[in-house]
Amino acid sequence: MTPGLLIGAPRSGSGKTVVTLGLIRALTRAGIRVQAYKCGPDYIDTAFHSQASGRPAFNLDSWAMDGPLIHSLSALAEDTDLAIAEGVMGLFDGAEAPGISGNGSSADIAAMLGWPVLLVIDVTGQSQSAAALAHGFRTMHLDISVAGVILNRVGSDRHDRMIRRAMEAIAMPVLGSIPRDASLGLPERHLGLVQAGELAELEARMDALADRLATHVDLAGLRSLAGARPLARAHALCPPPGQRIALAQDAAFSFTYAHMVQGWLEAGAEILPFSPLADEAPAAHADTVWLPGGYPELHAPALAGAHRFLAGLRRHAQDRPIHGECGGYMVLGEALIDADGHAHALAGLLGLVTSFAQRRLHLGYRRAKLFAPMGGYAAGTLLNGHEFHYSTVMEQPDEPLAHVTDAAGKDIASTGSRRGHVTGSFFHLMAGAA
Repeated sequence: MTPGLLIGAPRSGSGKTVVTLGLIRALTRAGIRVQAYKCGPDYIDTAFHSQASGRPAFNLDSWAMDGPLIHSLSALAEDTDLAIAEGVMGLFDGAEAPGISGNGSSADIAAMLGWPVLLVIDVTGQSQSAAALAHGFRTMHLDISVAGVILNRVGSDRHDRMIRRAMEAIAMPVLGSIPRDASLGLPERHLGLVQAGELAELEARMDALADRLATHVDLAGLRSLAGARPLARAHALCPPPGQRIALAQDAAFSFTYAHMVQGWLEAGAEILPFSPLADEAPAAHADTVWLPGGYPELHAPALAGAHRFLAGLRRHAQDRPIHGECGGYMVLGEALIDADGHAHALAGLLGLVTSFAQRRLHLGYRRAKLFAPMGGYAAGTLLNGHEFHYSTVMEQPDEPLAHVTDAAGKDIASTGSRRGHVTGSFFHLMAGAA
């Protein structure tokens, strides 16, 4: 049983991602095998975690996943020395209503797996009050252990001393104190961080973060706090949509949950990667084509001109299934209108027309009951997923794919589409629902 730690915070923006990446890389450089996880449905942070650790990183989500699946994923750390999970939002923040095994909060995962919490506190604009904050988080729920804190964005040695004395008064271990440094951030765009593969100097950035964390955090003390509960025996991961899966993978199609692919491989499926941006057609012998989400709006002209790719999709759709998630769904449609109002004709396998000239945020958990088979799941199956995009649907003439609700059970208009062998949805599939 591999010990683990969860890096949490009182709120978003406290520096969890930077601290987590620096810790993972610093420990990995020291010869410690780290399995990284991300709480919640974020598929961008996991790519950075993978880069920092040199191995795939996985999502853990108590709203979308049941306990056996979470235990299955945590068991993937068994051949490593330490599991490190980055939390989501504030430690106790989650959905309005609980899902399969919780509300999606980081605290759910810490409680379920017995991983102690290291609380990253942005101490900007406060000193002794940080101890009151830590004390409140430690006593909020007694089924988790807030084992220590890392002080982030410390202004001076005096600032550090004042906070440490207050933490000593409540017997809260301080594992590190990181000075304020604006250069430690990572660039962002409308869906979060810029993707890991887009940063030319990512290795240098990772090493700089690791240098800073190794200097200002007690890595040995941090490891000594790690723990875990015995794992329940877990079930298999997600079933594959076919035996041979043509999976789009490039800068336009990169939002793939690692646990989904891991499940496909464990079930004996073969992954056949291809790049639409390089105008590659899906493998002719593939049983299924899967187009994950990404940033097609940033590459719309190239995708519209990728004639071999589009022709390959149309050939495949004649007698075999294709599924697109979010960005992949848009590419299966008739057209995508970019932020400047220019329309780009795409696959035309669905009637969907989306626009980024009329931006609107769509964000949240989704539960879908399928009207037709999709991705290895039969009609009538309940699925859990997540939606996050800024596009607006202009036309959607096809039959709906599913009845879709949000976390609170409210109906959602983005039902997905189906036509022949082709299906698409704005929700990113995470797991089957109970």
